[in-house]
Amino acid sequence: MKNPWKTKSSELKYNNPWISVTEHQVVNAAGNDGIYGTVHFKNIAIGIIPLDENNNTWLVGQFRYPLNEYSWEICEGGGKLDIDPLLSAQRELMEELGIKAEKWTKLLDMHLSNSVSDEIGIIYIAKDLTYFTPEPEEDEVLSIKKISLTDAFEMVMNGEITDSLSVAGILKTKILVDKNLI
Repeated sequence: MKNPWKTKSSELKYNNPWISVTEHQVVNAAGNDGIYGTVHFKNIAIGIIPLDENNNTWLVGQFRYPLNEYSWEICEGGGKLDIDPLLSAQRELMEELGIKAEKWTKLLDMHLSNSVSDEIGIIYIAKDLTYFTPEPEEDEVLSIKKISLTDAFEMVMNGEITDSLSVAGILKTKILVDKNLI
């Protein structure tokens, strides 16, 4: 479909090592003048669902500053745009959970907030696991919980897990496991 929007001008309003915010003067899809703000992400959001032989997984709990709330999530982090996302996933799994996996399957690609940002997320399932000591980054204060995939699914259904990568990843993984597809 042809893009009905026209950009008249763009101005960078904010920039840091992780995001930039740009304000665009536009002619919108209805043909009227308007503004549009976009957030550009400088990393890929990476999510990992490790599954052991009994379909247990691990959740990571941490305080999320933008929400001013504690959040239970799948293993997540950022991957540089110029690095293979799988390498970033492998690094995050080791850092946060102390787990290495022999088998990796890409579960899904997703746009995380496509009305205002270009952020993309990639989620992997990791299997054939070996366990080590986690190596979190210095600013991460994490809680780790081993849980059955069914219990993680129930946490999503009960609204206890609200993070978008976690919700999408757990729901799709549960469907695939229930259908014996992974």
